[in-house]
Amino acid sequence: MIQAVLFDLDGTLADTARDLGGALNRLLAEEGLPPQPYAAIRPIASHGARGLVSLGFGITQDHVRFEEYRLRFLEQYEHGFANETCLFDDINSMITALHQRGLVWGIITNKPMRFTDRLVPALPFALPPAVVVSGDTVGIAKPDPKPMLYAASQINIAPEHCLYVGDAERDIQAGRAVGMKTVLVNWGYIADHDRPHEWGADIRIDHPLELLAHL
Repeated sequence: MIQAVLFDLDGTLADTARDLGGALNRLLAEEGLPPQPYAAIRPIASHGARGLVSLGFGITQDHVRFEEYRLRFLEQYEHGFANETCLFDDINSMITALHQRGLVWGIITNKPMRFTDRLVPALPFALPPAVVVSGDTVGIAKPDPKPMLYAASQINIAPEHCLYVGDAERDIQAGRAVGMKTVLVNWGYIADHDRPHEWGADIRIDHPLELLAHL
């Protein structure tokens, strides 16, 4: 029996791609490089700073300047992490319906606490989440199972009674690793080269309110 629904943040509850892309393009401008179009940024947004630095500079994480660029990206994001970020349509209708059914809801994201702790309260959620776990809350991020187990312990609900909803392969991997039922959202940041049908999600949905039929 599902007692709690836990969500990824970027690309699942909130559309953060424009602010993430803005940070990348400001950094690229500093380096005299052309901006990346939104169409290229959106599918990579779920991969955070590392994915976006790789996209913008065409380099891998073993590049000598990768870590410098990653840290500078985060500084740019610091100055605009809530400018254009918004909730996806009907997220609040879904959250309200979960509450009416007596279900707990929370967030497990790979976004660092320095952003999550300010962004989540700034978003117009109909009800506050019961738990928020960031990418560095327990010292390691998804797909490691530790953030999932920590979130479940904080709300005192066993993982097998939780549903986890996300838009990336690591979300499904992390949820499955601890026995949570997993849901993949088709509106998320999924790239053309991704193979979501191979990720093993229990359910795929096209709209937030579709989730209610699976509880």
